[in-house]
Amino acid sequence: MINPFLLTDGYKTGHHLQYPKGTTLVYSNFTPRSNKHAPKGCNDVVVFGTQMVMKQIHEMFMDGFFSKPKEQVVEEIRKEFSMYLGMPYDTSHIEALHDLGYLPIKVKSLEEGTLAPIKVPVLTIYNTHPDFYWITNYLETILSNLLWKPMTSATIARQYRKVLNGWMEKTDPSNSWFVDWQGHDFSMRGMDSVDAVVSSGLGHLTSFSGSDSLPTIYGARKYYGETEFICGSVPATEHSVMCSGGKDDEIGTFRRLLETYPTGILSVVSDTWDLWKVCTEHVVTLKEEIMARDGKLVIRPDSGNPADILCGLNTGPDMYHTKIALYPAYKGVIELLWDVFGGTINEQGYKVLDPHIGAIYGDSITIERADEICRRLESKGFASTNVVLGIGSFTYQYNTRDTFGFAMKATYVEVKSEPYDGMVGRHIVTEKFGKYENYWVESREIFKDPITDDGTKKSATGLLCVEELYSGKIGLYDKVTWNTEDTGLLQPIYVDGEFMNTTTLTEIRDRVKTSL
Repeated sequence: MINPFLLTDGYKTGHHLQYPKGTTLVYSNFTPRSNKHAPKGCNDVVVFGTQMVMKQIHEMFMDGFFSKPKEQVVEEIRKEFSMYLGMPYDTSHIEALHDLGYLPIKVKSLEEGTLAPIKVPVLTIYNTHPDFYWITNYLETILSNLLWKPMTSATIARQYRKVLNGWMEKTDPSNSWFVDWQGHDFSMRGMDSVDAVVSSGLGHLTSFSGSDSLPTIYGARKYYGETEFICGSVPATEHSVMCSGGKDDEIGTFRRLLETYPTGILSVVSDTWDLWKVCTEHVVTLKEEIMARDGKLVIRPDSGNPADILCGLNTGPDMYHTKIALYPAYKGVIELLWDVFGGTINEQGYKVLDPHIGAIYGDSITIERADEICRRLESKGFASTNVVLGIGSFTYQYNTRDTFGFAMKATYVEVKSEPYDGMVGRHIVTEKFGKYENYWVESREIFKDPITDDGTKKSATGLLCVEELYSGKIGLYDKVTWNTEDTGLLQPIYVDGEFMNTTTLTEIRDRVKTSL
């Protein structure tokens, strides 16, 4: 276990000496500052991951610092920081923290699963012991490092859900349950670490139930206390399976798979060689066996332009008047399967494939492509629920902290001071080493507003409170008093090493669905 004092930026090592003499409290917040780099439609941020991240940070400090001999962990930091900075490093502040035995911080969060507008803090943090004012922003780096990804992925997943919900409501509302499974997480192989799979994959699961990213099961149980169902998938092949059966006997591989799985959903990758042959010949030959199953065979292409492959190239109304419309590629997978298996026409007048057959596409899907696929299916008279989309690392890995401009900034400090006329402050009575200490502190509302910036980096000021507005959305009030700061929607989740107001993934999912 890494020493947690290494889990920060190098310049943090000296900040405890740089605050004004007598500083006793530093108050900071974590806020999405901009969505200018976010996917279209992501105007608010899904609050997600605060409980998970605080459990991770708590574990890092308990296992990597407090539970180890003081001499060992302190000497490691003294040695490493002295070499790093090129001068002797005084570790007395770290020694004092080890003696204390816990992280003296109070962390408040908006309820996970709710929506936070841009510029509204999702989390606040400040130290609860005056000797450890420096710990608040020492944690900035690791908190930011761990928290931006689950919130970003949860927000993007919700936008997928909004798109799929919209088309379902237009083309097949009787199958609204299907959307839970219509966006399926295929991202694990393209993520940069297993930890990223857990944080991003759980973000995906705030809006969907389908996932092939198995580490999310561990994450949901460990960080959100889930004991029952978390996510699901179905038996599915890969290219090695299809190739091993041989190109000349691909239909034999299909038949063997149908016999291996006589019931339930079976997904078969179908473009190892010739997708159009599968859709116009193999399924025709196997139609009786497919229709006799108590389940669904799902055809899975994953090469080419997803919208063209699924919906075909016949996007114009005059295309059917030409011979070229007879070619499979100009019909697309969904129409080809309809030609073979048929289905029903629902109350909205859209075609729904026979329940024994379906399709999934799991390569290079984006929110824009998901919308295009549903739109083109609708234009051809097909319900959007005829297809499942695999959402991979193309969606969840190509993001950064800047996607929603996440940043943690201090907005308020307290500094010991003798009272003077006009001073805004408060009287502190605290116990220290068995004795009570009395002193006055000056309240200083601080902020940043770079003159060379476009306004994105302008911070809030002072103590903060987030409240529901008359519009139904939530908004920020800054420069508030401690009494007001103690109210509002930001609720304590971690105080002096103890967790409170915990939530579950199930509860978070319910809140996300309510927000749609």
